[in-house]
Amino acid sequence: MPHFAPVRVRGGGEVRHRLRRLLRHRRRAMAVGLAVTAAALVAAGPRDAERVRDSERVGPREHPAAAAAPSREREGTGSRALVTAPVRIADAETVRLLHRGDRVDVVGADGSTSRVMAAGARVAEVPEPPPEGAAASAAEVGALVVLSVPRSTAARLAGAGASMRLAVTLC
Repeated sequence: MPHFAPVRVRGGGEVRHRLRRLLRHRRRAMAVGLAVTAAALVAAGPRDAERVRDSERVGPREHPAAAAAPSREREGTGSRALVTAPVRIADAETVRLLHRGDRVDVVGADGSTSRVMAAGARVAEVPEPPPEGAAASAAEVGALVVLSVPRSTAARLAGAGASMRLAVTLC
């Protein structure tokens, strides 16, 4: 058999070079991804802490995200600015179930129809009922609850309270 020179595959070094370059780019991509993730976590960190503080201040029954939302909306002066609206609910026993910070839907009933007057309103305060001996007029049947709602919703609730029986449902 004749003697042949060893066969050398050209580009063997090239393949290794490409693999190393691909690995190097993967490392860069991973480093960039981790840096972006770290930046996102740092940016989200203070808001989460603020929500925890708000949920502790408002009460344990409200979701922290819901507690943080009104403070951002209150800053404006337009129709989305939150105001406190006293609302007389027809069923006084239902109002006794409410606590500061709860979210409620206010439903107005007029004859055979009913509709939601305010959705997801935050309970700002539940005033103490008057003493047992105090005389209540016909307009004061039910119980009072103070809600934090946008200005336009407060106007709608005030109008509905004069002509409809109002009820609440917990959200």
